[in-house]
Amino acid sequence: MEQRVLGRTGRPVSIVGLGTWQLGADWGDVREEDALAVLDASVADGVTLFDTADVYGDGRSERLIGRFLKERADARMFVATKFGRRAEQRPEHYHLANFRAWADRSRANLGVERLDLVQLHCPPTPVYSSDEVFDALDTLVAEERIAAYGVSVETCAEALTAIARPGVASVQIILNAFRLKPLERVLPAAEAAGVGILARVPLASGLLSGRYSERTVFAADDHRTYNRHGEAFDQGETFSGVDFATGVEAAREFAALAPGGATPAQTALRWIVQQPGVTAVIPGARNVAQARSNAAAAGLAPLPVATLDAVRELYDRRIRPQVHDRW
Repeated sequence: MEQRVLGRTGRPVSIVGLGTWQLGADWGDVREEDALAVLDASVADGVTLFDTADVYGDGRSERLIGRFLKERADARMFVATKFGRRAEQRPEHYHLANFRAWADRSRANLGVERLDLVQLHCPPTPVYSSDEVFDALDTLVAEERIAAYGVSVETCAEALTAIARPGVASVQIILNAFRLKPLERVLPAAEAAGVGILARVPLASGLLSGRYSERTVFAADDHRTYNRHGEAFDQGETFSGVDFATGVEAAREFAALAPGGATPAQTALRWIVQQPGVTAVIPGARNVAQARSNAAAAGLAPLPVATLDAVRELYDRRIRPQVHDRW
């Protein structure tokens, strides 16, 4: 699979990675053996980038990856984790002592001496403007607890603030065919600064797979049920903030744009990785078939200009009024 250097980490990663929120929690139950099979299939298909967080299943996702790393020492894996969401979301909690404790917990969960990449996990907006926060992260690097650090953001404004920080290696941001705002300023700024971009929620919580209808019902413990209006965390994380009915209708139109031999989901992933400034996309997978289908998107031919124009027109007509000015 094609590799790109992840910003200031200096490390190459696969252009299609694996997001492992699904392996921890909030997407319904995933058995441990199924989670390990997803990791194995991803590695077999050339995926080297794995994104997790200490809050996914309160560490379950990290521990599963840690078990896999121990059992598959030959696997070539870059593991990006995130911290900060297990604590109450207040700026004063983002300090060196907590960072050390959080990083050490993730190191233990993953079974590694040094974390490849730690990302602040969508912290309160004032955190991005705190010199003390980034000094503390620099200290973790100096102490060799972490090799590099980045941020995971909710808004383009937060991303731009982070990109201006000289130590930030990467920015993780929601980017998909239903969330185009990052194309305007964030991606050009990151590319100019040498900061990597990881595109998360690439299928708009599954909408862009084209598999859902207005009658689709998700499990009670699935965030697509309990967080549709931002009841538990930022609304933009669920269906990219688009209301479900609108998203289903727009997804039908998007599915019609898929080239022959490609699924709508693969088309959505291909669209992301060909945007200038994107390092990698990190779709999730709950089973081996999904993991393999996602990885295969890396091998698709670039989408033609006519398709790119059609995606923009669809966004402007159906999606822009709901999300463009919010995030």
